Amino acid sequence: MARERVRLGGNYRKLYLATAASNIGDGMAAIAYPWLATAITRNPVLVALVAAAQRLPWLLFTLPAGVITDRVDRKRAMVLMDVLRFGFTLLIAFAVLAEQGTLPAPDDVRNIVGTRTGLYLLLLLATLLLGSAEVLRDNCGQTFMPSIVAPEHLERANGRMWSIESVANTFIGPPIGSLLLLAAFSVPFFVDATSFFVAAALVALIPGSFRAEHPERAADAPAASWRTDLKEGVRWLWGNHLLRSMAIILGLMNLASNVSGAMFVLFAQDVLRVTPLTFTVMGFGFAVGAIVGGYAAPWLSRTLGSGTCLALTLGSASVIGVLVGLSSWWPLTAVLFAVGTLLGSTWNVITVSLRQTIIPPHLLGRVNSVYRFFAWGMMPIGALLGGLVVLVAGRFVSHSMALRCVWFVDAAIHFLLFLVGRRLLTTERLEAARSAGIAGAPLVVDVR
Repeated sequence: MARERVRLGGNYRKLYLATAASNIGDGMAAIAYPWLATAITRNPVLVALVAAAQRLPWLLFTLPAGVITDRVDRKRAMVLMDVLRFGFTLLIAFAVLAEQGTLPAPDDVRNIVGTRTGLYLLLLLATLLLGSAEVLRDNCGQTFMPSIVAPEHLERANGRMWSIESVANTFIGPPIGSLLLLAAFSVPFFVDATSFFVAAALVALIPGSFRAEHPERAADAPAASWRTDLKEGVRWLWGNHLLRSMAIILGLMNLASNVSGAMFVLFAQDVLRVTPLTFTVMGFGFAVGAIVGGYAAPWLSRTLGSGTCLALTLGSASVIGVLVGLSSWWPLTAVLFAVGTLLGSTWNVITVSLRQTIIPPHLLGRVNSVYRFFAWGMMPIGALLGGLVVLVAGRFVSHSMALRCVWFVDAAIHFLLFLVGRRLLTTERLEAARSAGIAGAPLVVDVR
């Protein structure tokens, strides 16, 4: 254990602790934000719109964020974004505090009628701003990792980082958030704001400058335009057949997951009949799967093959979607989430490490942002689609069945992706790309 810590280094530990701090707060917010939305309105489209607003910046801001990442000091950008997230979250906390006397009890939200327009609009704006800051912060974070960890240790470093994110986000944060939520609606938001401040301080303690180097550009050469920089990132990704396929498949995966995810709180409240506390216990399923997946990903990749792991993720997501849609028992749902998250964590560890290995450092911010534009930009579309599915289906079937329909849509999309992904994302293609990246081989542009 000590040997591994030395290899990963002190800078990695600071980043690790900063990630843990912010994700504990995010875990609390994962309970507080959706529960607050359902305490403001029961309209499925409006609830979905809050989830969409948080992910909309991944569609609108991802590409310019990549250019910014490759032009600025990545550490300073991460600190600034965490400070801004601290401010935005604090704004929500004080707004909820002002309305706390008139909000329903967290376990009595099913009985509300109408929409609190003012608080809803503020919540919508805050989630949009938080999402924008998250885009730049996360893009900087992923491009930051190769600067502090050796290439041969990236899978271990990313696996551990993913595990602590998941543990903090789904195992530690939600139980605390539930207890604080039961005490007062505003308290989880105040604590979440504090977590961003702590994260900013820890990243600020990492010494050195972390600007991307541009070896092909002379020191006295004029800076390229934003459009030129962006085109270079798009051209690199689109010329790499493997990364292009991964980006498109992940985009459709995220669309499918958000069809059901945006409606999950309503599904949990109205179908599974959970309270904030039992909702948190369900979240342990995510945590258990993420912990095991984050640490087991390198072993699974070596044992089964990286391509097989990715195919299993797609196939299992389809089966799990059907089973959750048919379930009315929340413990079973929690177990299914554990299995799905285990393989989902493996997907993330494998693909993030691959990108960090094969993308040239001076292009990492831009290419990563283009990848995430395709991969994450579909999230708000999926969230809105989920709200519309429930709204339309609710005209023909019961409200409960309408909420189940989103899981069947999720399953159908994942099944189609499984059929495509098992042919495109093979172990041979993934490992050949990884080996070429470690060896520093030049990019071979695929013109197919």
